[in-house]
Amino acid sequence: MTRLSKNKILSGCSSAALCEILFGFSYLFTKQATESASVMTLLCWRFLIAFAAMSFCLLTGIARIHLKGKNLLPLFCIAVFQPTIYFIAETVGIGATTASESGSFLACIPVGTLLASSLILKKKPKKMQIIGITVTLAGVLGCVLAKGMEASFSLSGYSMLLLAVASYSLYCVFAEKADGFTDFEKTYGMIAMGAVVFTAIAVFQNQSAGTLTEFFRLPFSDQNFLIAVLYQGLGCSVFAFFLSNAAIRKIGTNQASSFVGLSTAVSILAGVLILQEPFSSPQIIGTIGIVGGVYLANIK
Repeated sequence: MTRLSKNKILSGCSSAALCEILFGFSYLFTKQATESASVMTLLCWRFLIAFAAMSFCLLTGIARIHLKGKNLLPLFCIAVFQPTIYFIAETVGIGATTASESGSFLACIPVGTLLASSLILKKKPKKMQIIGITVTLAGVLGCVLAKGMEASFSLSGYSMLLLAVASYSLYCVFAEKADGFTDFEKTYGMIAMGAVVFTAIAVFQNQSAGTLTEFFRLPFSDQNFLIAVLYQGLGCSVFAFFLSNAAIRKIGTNQASSFVGLSTAVSILAGVLILQEPFSSPQIIGTIGIVGGVYLANIK
């Protein structure tokens, strides 16, 4: 292995790990923000802030995009699958099922990504990747089920969670296929789509509920909500999406997806250390399993 390829792999793995760490901490801010606003209102402000930040980078020359003459369909597909379909399906699915059920379904994202990569990209996963992702999946499920398994038997909820898994998997595949676009261009397209779709939904919801004035005032009247959407918008939507696209480009879909479980471990540790939530023995074992699985999947 040359130094250049080794540096590329290390950079890709670092990008994937940091991306999941940022997503893991978002749990704290989401919990804080949804106490005063709906999920769609949070998503709306999150993506509006992210869109404003990335547009500022373009206007000031910090970053550039070159879309003229390019086929925009791959970029559109990326933005449709993530964040549009994924966040809508995840939100509806979580709302219709129990926490343990939704956590169990979403833990299957790396498995879904391996299948999508095999079918569409014709990339056969390596043996250690399969073992590592299986160990990580077991760790995530252990952490989720440590709080008890409850069943909602909601067919619509299960369907939406499966759709969320499928959309995230297809995003990873199309992000790797769209090699004609830079990481910034992919991220900008994703954020622009999210800003349009989630703003339209949030405005409609708040107008129907007669809370449109409160909706527009919320970031300026609620400091906790503002802090939450700033982290979600800048930390998760801008930096984490950019790092995700960079990781997929550098190390591929299969290897990048093996890091997804890290966000669960980070969210649990953040809850224990910051919110003083209990940390049971099954969660400790599950967290060790998650980290160990990521290591096994990327050992070579």
